[in-house]
Amino acid sequence: MLDLALFRRLLRHARPYWLHLAGLSLLGLLASPIALLTPLPLKLAVDNVLGGQPLPPPLAAALPRALADSTGSLLVFVAMLVVVVTMLGQLRELAYGFVKTYIGERLVLGFRARLFDRAQRLSLAYHDATGTADAIYRIRYDAEAVNYLTVEGVIPFVAAAATVGGMLYVALRIDLALALVALSIAPVLFVLSGVTRRRIRRRARQVKRLDAGALAVIQETLGTLRVVKAFGQEERETQRFARHAGDGVRARLRLALVEGAAGLVVGLTTALGMALVLYVGVRHVQNGVLTLGQLLLIVGYVGQLYSPLRTMSRRVSSMQTHLAGAERAFDLLDQPGDVSDRPDARSLARARGAVTFRHVSFGYPSGQAVLSDLSLEVPQGTRVAITGTTGAGKTTLVSLLTRFYDPSGGEILLDGVDLRAYRLADLRAQFAIVLQQPVLFATSIAENIAYGRPTATRPEIVAAAEAANAHEFIMALPQGYETPVGERGMRLSGGERQRVALARAFLKDAPILILDEPTSSVDVATEAVILDALERVMKGRTVFLITHRPSLLVGWDLRVHMQHGRLVERAPLVESVP
Repeated sequence: MLDLALFRRLLRHARPYWLHLAGLSLLGLLASPIALLTPLPLKLAVDNVLGGQPLPPPLAAALPRALADSTGSLLVFVAMLVVVVTMLGQLRELAYGFVKTYIGERLVLGFRARLFDRAQRLSLAYHDATGTADAIYRIRYDAEAVNYLTVEGVIPFVAAAATVGGMLYVALRIDLALALVALSIAPVLFVLSGVTRRRIRRRARQVKRLDAGALAVIQETLGTLRVVKAFGQEERETQRFARHAGDGVRARLRLALVEGAAGLVVGLTTALGMALVLYVGVRHVQNGVLTLGQLLLIVGYVGQLYSPLRTMSRRVSSMQTHLAGAERAFDLLDQPGDVSDRPDARSLARARGAVTFRHVSFGYPSGQAVLSDLSLEVPQGTRVAITGTTGAGKTTLVSLLTRFYDPSGGEILLDGVDLRAYRLADLRAQFAIVLQQPVLFATSIAENIAYGRPTATRPEIVAAAEAANAHEFIMALPQGYETPVGERGMRLSGGERQRVALARAFLKDAPILILDEPTSSVDVATEAVILDALERVMKGRTVFLITHRPSLLVGWDLRVHMQHGRLVERAPLVESVP
């Protein structure tokens, strides 16, 4: 992606803050006139106070005659001028720093929110292929590029260019030859930045890729910490992290070496320019072309001229790291959604619950076929038990039903309409899901139960908990429904987490219920409690149950047995199963 296109996208994102950016630009441009005033007191002190020369006409016209004619009064004025110029500069820096921080934080927050929203809406297939740590890295770190490139890159670059212009104009007015000598190094600086730009961008991309890999190790290890501890593999995981992080360190060192070498050449080039200016300037003073005060003034201006030139040259190089981050962030935003709404998608208030699979096939991007030519008719209100060995395609079947993925062949109908014809949000509102390992969030029990219906009242939450046989254990907790459940609900037992998940499904009141091994990780007594709750949750709904337990098949309407992605048996169930 071209740099210009990246900057255009970044500026479009910053559009709501254009007035703030305009104010920040103005504050940045004020640095130029203040910088022009900085060497002036020294020049006045040397030429007019000590040298007895007349004041410059504009200043002489602005000051009272008594002050201009008195050496003592003029010295006091020069001393006060130093304080005033310094105060103006400090006030500008204070205002500039506050406005810059405000705009930068707001821009990054908004950009991160966009990336986070997009990451949630991308298909599971994308996250299965790239890993969630990569998306986390882009949201957490790459999003900061919008601040650096917009606020800390473009605006200081423009302000530096304005300062260069101001300093150059004044220097040209004082001594044309000396100004041209000072400016002679500018082409060298810009050629240097152009040469290093591509190398830095390439190395910056590598650094970010390696850092994302190290973050993936941390996330994976901490997410499976119980397994790591159970097998005593803490040292192994530490070494694995150190290997990935070490690769990132070496890549950053190589990047720092390239940037440092560029900075070294920039510094030497500006030092050479200053040496030439000093040599030519002293010769001009000796020949009477310049006064000593004028030489000091122009040397001060040249020093301030080289500072923004160095800034501009180095920022072109340092911006490459952030441009690499912007590329990665926009790449996430530009990822096509494998599952998305059609332009003419229809709304769906509440489905009846009739489901039809017609010659459905599905395979992952890796080429692995999971389902093959599967057909199944499920009338409204039917309870379907899906059995089969591990890897038979049971979970994939219900994942297609909720459009976590779309089938690669065939179609799935809900109430006679292809799932892809419905608005995705409306479609998923028709399902309540209880997984084998219930997913709870690190909030209170009440918030977890109300996750599917955030507007639910406390009586509705309590009623759902009672229906799921969860109210009794919740009330026995110190904070009742306000008890925090911890990360992934680990402060609760497996059976308690499952009953909270059932309460959440009950409260959502969706017409279709999906149960994926809901009792596989609990004991017999807890299973009986959950089964009792399930009877109430399933009432009046179309239900899909994935299970390996024959004890759960009692009272179900239909059993479907899967093998290698195909339906190999379909039979109505009776009151008991041998």
